[in-house]
Amino acid sequence: MPAANLKQATRVLGLFALGAIFATPVRAELSAEELAKLAQNPVGNLISLPFQNNTNLHYGPERKTQNILNIQPVIPISVNDDWNIITRTILPVISMPSLYPGDDRTNGIGDTVFTAFLSPAKPGSLIWGAGPVVQLPTNSNAELGNKNWGLGPSFVVLHLEHGDPWVYGVLANNIWSLSSDQQGGSYNNGLIQPFVNYNLEGGLYLTSSPILTVDWKADDDNKWTVPLGGGVGKIFHFGKLPVNTQISAYYNVITPDNGPDWQIRAQVQLMFPK
Repeated sequence: MPAANLKQATRVLGLFALGAIFATPVRAELSAEELAKLAQNPVGNLISLPFQNNTNLHYGPERKTQNILNIQPVIPISVNDDWNIITRTILPVISMPSLYPGDDRTNGIGDTVFTAFLSPAKPGSLIWGAGPVVQLPTNSNAELGNKNWGLGPSFVVLHLEHGDPWVYGVLANNIWSLSSDQQGGSYNNGLIQPFVNYNLEGGLYLTSSPILTVDWKADDDNKWTVPLGGGVGKIFHFGKLPVNTQISAYYNVITPDNGPDWQIRAQVQLMFPK
């Protein structure tokens, strides 16, 4: 990715964060525990800007390190008193290791994934959201993505109840390519992300949120990536701004050929409660 483009993207994200800080009053009455639960709800009525860094160890035929920084702005839109649309965008910034002897590391932007969940504005303890997921061919290099657009369904359901320290649920989607004549060809990829959090006092929590992926077009031995693991999270405050931080590690008990053995995940999420 050209340095000028990366600087421009950084400026835009900085302006987004600053604008949200000044435009959105923080609900001071929310405790750290309540903020933690709000951050753990994928369809919560919360503007946020997560930066999630995933370091994949022993990746590719050269068994080197791949790094993916996902920039994931979440913007809820109120439809009426009964319904919200929660938009979630994932823009990956990728550092790809050499894939063969003599190859250079490739740095740039991957394909953007955009999801819009329709979700009840006043749910009970059982919360759900459903809507379309779109894959946009924004990759800056052939090694970093696919030039065919993709579309599919996405669904999330979770349990979150006042006074209960547990927040758990699952998010799933599947994306089919809309064409097959561009770079990378056709694809049919699924994602399942179960998550469970146990909240302690002071905004501290234990978490496990493995991301299972499946390439339905691959042969049987190379379809699935199945990680197991977990970590810890904590709510901090930067002035009046709540910040959700998290660190976790996952071991891939099932992985395709040349897939990574381990993933180290670190996240910083700027939160702008209404």
